[in-house]
Amino acid sequence: MLFKIFKNTPAIIAEIGVNHNGQANIARKLVKIASDCGADAVKLQTFKAFECAGAYSETASYQKGECQNQLDLLKSLELSFPDTADLKEYAESLGLTFLSTPDGLMSLDFLCDIGTKIIKVASGELTNIPFLYAIGNKKRPVILSTGMGTLEEIEKAVAALKDSGAPETLLLHCTTAYPTPPDEANLRAINTIKNTFNLQTGFSDHTLGNEASVAALALGAKVFEKHITLDKNMPGPDHHASLEPEEFKSYVAAIRKTAIMLGDGIKKPTRSELLNIPYVRRSIVASKDLKAGEIISGKSVEIKRPATGIQPSDLQNVFGKKLIVDIAQDEPITWEKLE
Repeated sequence: MLFKIFKNTPAIIAEIGVNHNGQANIARKLVKIASDCGADAVKLQTFKAFECAGAYSETASYQKGECQNQLDLLKSLELSFPDTADLKEYAESLGLTFLSTPDGLMSLDFLCDIGTKIIKVASGELTNIPFLYAIGNKKRPVILSTGMGTLEEIEKAVAALKDSGAPETLLLHCTTAYPTPPDEANLRAINTIKNTFNLQTGFSDHTLGNEASVAALALGAKVFEKHITLDKNMPGPDHHASLEPEEFKSYVAAIRKTAIMLGDGIKKPTRSELLNIPYVRRSIVASKDLKAGEIISGKSVEIKRPATGIQPSDLQNVFGKKLIVDIAQDEPITWEKLE
């Protein structure tokens, strides 16, 4: 069901998040850029600050700035519900799937009311079992980020979603660090998650650059999420760990190219290799000028290029055969030339 909603597999989500800094016009620009770069979806974060954080919630190290606590920070980053609805309509007019992470019951209800097809759940809600039950009750596919989580916590979250009616859950491996240091990306966890839960997996990439997502694709990730910004130097908590437009375009291209390069996994000669086989492989050829009627022996033949004669693997079957035509030195020997 999930992959019928996205245009492509692998699916690439441009994570706008709060990189609009609370301004709908910036969000609209980022939606257009995501489309131009070849993303399949855009994602926002929809919230009412008072539902997410209290006055005593300190900012994380990557959130430090003018705001003294998360409540004030989130207030400065809110997008109104009407602006969010307009952005959904705009994104879909560009052929993008619209996603947004609800951070409370009000935003969850709103996103479902405007027809959001997939519910994206942030890593911070992995252990918020009551909220996960509310999400499952919406009976929509879920993409669940697993940052900061253990297998036991993921198991409980998946069970809550399934028990409450979510028809499908895709798990995103994620490291909640902005940016994520290379030694903390732990990409092998993608296979651990996939094999443990027998669910489709993806990668929410907070590293710098493209390499982690390219490797994640090779490990089997099907959905990718990466932050996008107009400018890394803009004020705000996530810009510095995001990709600017040209970087994001390169990111999309790298994933698309890698997906093609991975192939179907069947080991067989490719179209290009089939053309090269006659020139690169060897076959059985005459070691000297041979006359019709001669019996082929080890002294009669050599194994050389081109590969237009009998394959070397059939050498023993050639010995003792009689030539029915003259053959020049180095000429490939074929079955048609033997009695």
